[in-house]
Amino acid sequence: MAGLATKHSDPNGSLGWGERIAYSSGGFAFNMINGIIGSFLTIYFTSAIGLDAGIIATIFAASKVFDGISDLIMGRLVDRTKSKMGKGRVWLLRMCIPFAVTTILLFWVPTNLPEMAQYVYVFLMYNIVNAVCLTGMLVPFYSMVTLVTANPYERGLLGNVQQIFQTLGNVFINSTFVTLLAKFTSSTKTLYTQRAFTITMLIYCSLMVLVTLFCVFNTKERVTEETPAEETEKEAKKETKEKGNFLVTAKALLSNKYWLLLTLGNFIVFFIIIFYSMGTVFYCQYVLYDMEQYSLLSNAISIAQFGIMFATPLMMKKIPKEKIYTFGMLVLAVGFLGSAIFETPALLIGSNVLKGLGVGFAGGMALGMVADAVTYGKLKTGVDSVGMGNAGISAAQKVGLGLGQAVFGWVIAAAGLDASLDAQGLRQPESVTTAVKFLYGWVPAIMAGVIFVLFLLFYHCERDIRQMEQA
Repeated sequence: MAGLATKHSDPNGSLGWGERIAYSSGGFAFNMINGIIGSFLTIYFTSAIGLDAGIIATIFAASKVFDGISDLIMGRLVDRTKSKMGKGRVWLLRMCIPFAVTTILLFWVPTNLPEMAQYVYVFLMYNIVNAVCLTGMLVPFYSMVTLVTANPYERGLLGNVQQIFQTLGNVFINSTFVTLLAKFTSSTKTLYTQRAFTITMLIYCSLMVLVTLFCVFNTKERVTEETPAEETEKEAKKETKEKGNFLVTAKALLSNKYWLLLTLGNFIVFFIIIFYSMGTVFYCQYVLYDMEQYSLLSNAISIAQFGIMFATPLMMKKIPKEKIYTFGMLVLAVGFLGSAIFETPALLIGSNVLKGLGVGFAGGMALGMVADAVTYGKLKTGVDSVGMGNAGISAAQKVGLGLGQAVFGWVIAAAGLDASLDAQGLRQPESVTTAVKFLYGWVPAIMAGVIFVLFLLFYHCERDIRQMEQA
């Protein structure tokens, strides 16, 4: 065990900043790679390899089915894991190198294969990277919050610090990725060459492995499950009973209007996240025709989101979470409206600052609001739906990401994107520029606006909980 892990083994004890930072560095590692996949994978397939954007979008959409199933499987594996390192860290150790290798292979599509074989390769590698390796990193990493400490304050602090490190991962990629592509490209006309992506991904994946190992060997799991045999038997019977009540729990959730609204809200927010992360690449490439603007536009979002994370905990002491969330959706809608109207870099940066603030307001409230919605449902129906309630929200987020990525690809394919033009340094048809503008501004502005109105008019969960508890 390296020196940064806090020396004591008390689950309720305080953690040192060395271990807090070591744990949070894991968020930097995986979000760095996840950010590249979300922002640059489509343009790699279309511009560097010459694949059809519509088919790639369909592959992304279909693959989300496997991604959702793998979450449940991985969660069960973590629960059943027994090792000297604990339940979570050992999986990070096992999966970081496979994640790195498969991600590099995802960005190394063999160009000598027939086109159909290339699509099969993409489908297989994309699912191995996301449904197997990334899930094998994410589920254990998030589980470590409850395994490293049982102290409620420390758990909250770890969650907040790791979110900051995730955002720093975005800032790091936004600031360096395009620069490295330019350095390693084999063409004078385009950044998007096989060589550029392969070498660049080799660098980032190697860094991801090193940072993950730093996380693994500088943290310590203190929360163990040492239960007597009788208690274990009772838990097993309880689990069997809960499985039998699956339909009852599902019915309770579907009758919970606040859970349904939150599920819709999370779906929309994550749909929108893909539209600005992936959309910024396409906007700079096919609207501004200046990839040097990418770092400025992307970091405007990430840095604004990063900054507001320090303010939202203070705001919650005076303002209900749902009001902060609703305000965040309004700010997000205004930010996207700015992107739809303006094209000058300075105004676009200002619009992206608003997007970052909006995501920060809404995202910072989401976990607490889910807990409130589950509490409301239990008071109303008597059914405790903590597990399924959170699983449903998580599924909505994944579907939002996958469908957003797919819709973006389908639309630009229908608009006539011609990857061969990029290789020649030529501009795409005007229809592609128009489509990217529409996707980057108007579509997410309308979607965020709809969620703002719905929550403003119909979301009063905290008020209803108070009234039910007082009744």
